[in-house]
Amino acid sequence: MPRASRKPRARFNPQTYLDAVGGAARSYPSGATIYSQGDLADRVFYLRSGHVKLAVVSSRGKEAIVGMLGPGEFFGEGCLAGQRQRIGMAIARDRVSVTVIPRRTMQRLLREQHEMSDLFISKILTRNIRVEEDLVDLLFNSSEKRLARALLRLAVYQGADAPPMVVPAISQETLAEIVGTTRSRVNVFLQRFRQLGFIEGRTTLRVNASLLSVVLADPM
Repeated sequence: MPRASRKPRARFNPQTYLDAVGGAARSYPSGATIYSQGDLADRVFYLRSGHVKLAVVSSRGKEAIVGMLGPGEFFGEGCLAGQRQRIGMAIARDRVSVTVIPRRTMQRLLREQHEMSDLFISKILTRNIRVEEDLVDLLFNSSEKRLARALLRLAVYQGADAPPMVVPAISQETLAEIVGTTRSRVNVFLQRFRQLGFIEGRTTLRVNASLLSVVLADPM
């Protein structure tokens, strides 16, 4: 007898699954604080749409950006490793929609749902790799190269043959915080990138794949 063909396996959809197990959907306007530094850490967030800035504020009030997240990423996961209070804050960069999962529920899902566990681990490891790359970038690369890399990342670079990608609305002050330089230097670099045809626009930035040449250039 001929073997029955296997039915294609449906792609795992974390958003649908989290909704089904009772994850709470919430929306935040641009600039809203999703959680603050020092808040009780008792839940994990899944970013459905929009963009989120992760930052830490020193005792002197100086803010440092430690992450920029896009749709499909988890954050606030420190509570799963025993973190009782938030060591940083999460702020909506534009209109944001998230699914909120209580700590105990998320722990149970990671134990019992292998596809969710695999996805979660992959997302967290990918973000850890980005953090390491950012540290190397900060230690060894120029401010101009760091800005080029940040723009490519924010624009979700997809290859040399891809059309220009749009960077979600972001201020020069925020770019300066990401890069670790001043707003005036960011302004100078952006003007240079425009003159060279690497980026287009002012309020909304469109990034061309040619900007990658700045990242790949050997140090002088």
